[in-house]
Amino acid sequence: MKLNEILKNVEIAELHADPELEIGGVAYDSRAVTAGGLFVAVRGHETDGHAYIAAAVESGAACVLCEEPPSVTVPYVLCANTRRAMAYVSANWFGNPAEKLKIIGVTGTKGKTTTTSLIKNALESLTGKPVGLIGTICDMIGPRVIESKRTTPTTPDSYELHGLFAQMLEAGCEYAVMEVSSHALVLDRVAGIEFEVGVFTNLAHEHLDFHETMDEYARAKSILFAHSRKCVFNCDNSYSRVMQAAAEGDIFTYSIDNVECDVVAKRVRLSRDRVEFSALTLETLQPIEIAAPGKFSVYNALAAIAVCLKLGFGIGDIADALADAPAVKGRAEVVPIDADFTVIIDYAHTPDSLEQIITTLKDGAQGRVVTLFGCGGDRDEGKRPIMGDIAARLSDFVIVTSDNPRTEKPEAIIEKITAGISGDNYVVIPDRRAAIEYAIENAQTGDTILLAGKGHETYQERGKVKFPFDERVVVAEIMAVRAPREDTRV
Repeated sequence: MKLNEILKNVEIAELHADPELEIGGVAYDSRAVTAGGLFVAVRGHETDGHAYIAAAVESGAACVLCEEPPSVTVPYVLCANTRRAMAYVSANWFGNPAEKLKIIGVTGTKGKTTTTSLIKNALESLTGKPVGLIGTICDMIGPRVIESKRTTPTTPDSYELHGLFAQMLEAGCEYAVMEVSSHALVLDRVAGIEFEVGVFTNLAHEHLDFHETMDEYARAKSILFAHSRKCVFNCDNSYSRVMQAAAEGDIFTYSIDNVECDVVAKRVRLSRDRVEFSALTLETLQPIEIAAPGKFSVYNALAAIAVCLKLGFGIGDIADALADAPAVKGRAEVVPIDADFTVIIDYAHTPDSLEQIITTLKDGAQGRVVTLFGCGGDRDEGKRPIMGDIAARLSDFVIVTSDNPRTEKPEAIIEKITAGISGDNYVVIPDRRAAIEYAIENAQTGDTILLAGKGHETYQERGKVKFPFDERVVVAEIMAVRAPREDTRV
């Protein structure tokens, strides 16, 4: 591809290279540069790509895109913001796949992973075609899973992003659903993308180490809606007003509390393993059922319903699609077991997320809520007693165990957790498998057992080694040999 084709839509300050120069690749990591490639020198928070220009040239870079003249002799192009330019360069390199897809972007503090999964599954059911997904747990192209190593931020760099879009097109996708982090919006990872639908789930206290204030955090999220043809908002969150003020496209709203919104959840029924409600629109009152517990599942479903309505699908067909949607791995995931109690796996590993999931389960519980959790090693020690306090206060019984101890001793982590517990409604079992077995063997009729912290992870990290540990498998193995009891007590 010629240099001038790769630089389409990039705001160039100075051109010190032949625009007809043939470029054989694009990289922003000097270690990934190939002969004849374009190296984009991006300024990061920890490293500055300009310091690696010489290494890129030595590896064969034919041209450099940078913000200041390089110290070595090489054809180069100057622009004011190489990070933003990288987004356009990446799109051009892959043939602008985003322009050929209908992209749904979901932003918010909570609910992005579940909401994007619900939308993906619904659209696949409604269209009969594969749908792309870009998220925290993994990326997907139809049924094919591409394991993601991302945690925070959830949105990949622009080069990886457009590469995924290109693969989705090749696989026959018409739609792509993605989590859009505030980092990605501020750092121009999605620059140049026009979203078919932008979705706002909610905003809560998070990422202030990056954004510093809630106002800045909200402003970052609102960028999505200046680049969305259709905009969907959760009106029950106070920051919805900020998001709507930034909207350039059609606005569509959803709510549990506000009957003036475009789609409203009425007659909400919370059960220990599902939610049921009626979705009220101007035309209909449609029964909805989702195989996930908690009020937040109602909000996630409403967001998916709103998106599908804005894309032109009928509410009856949407309801059928959502009823068939599989559980989202590690997000209030109900483990299928033949028992008179419920086991739920959730990724909750922070004080806020633990409080939310326990509170949610209490709302629909028929019996006790038994919480099993630990805290990760080599991570924030300050949250350990806080999480101990939350679990003991909100749960009927707590089993304190190990999570990913890494290089710390599990007993040392547990000691800090139990320091925050003032009551006696808990037991300590450091071995996580043994702890799960204890919870199941002592379950009472109607109990909800919450396995918190591991979520979608299928390993346990001890020392610097990841050992296989899938809680779904562990539960199945324990249930397979479990002897029925007439009366069990914790």
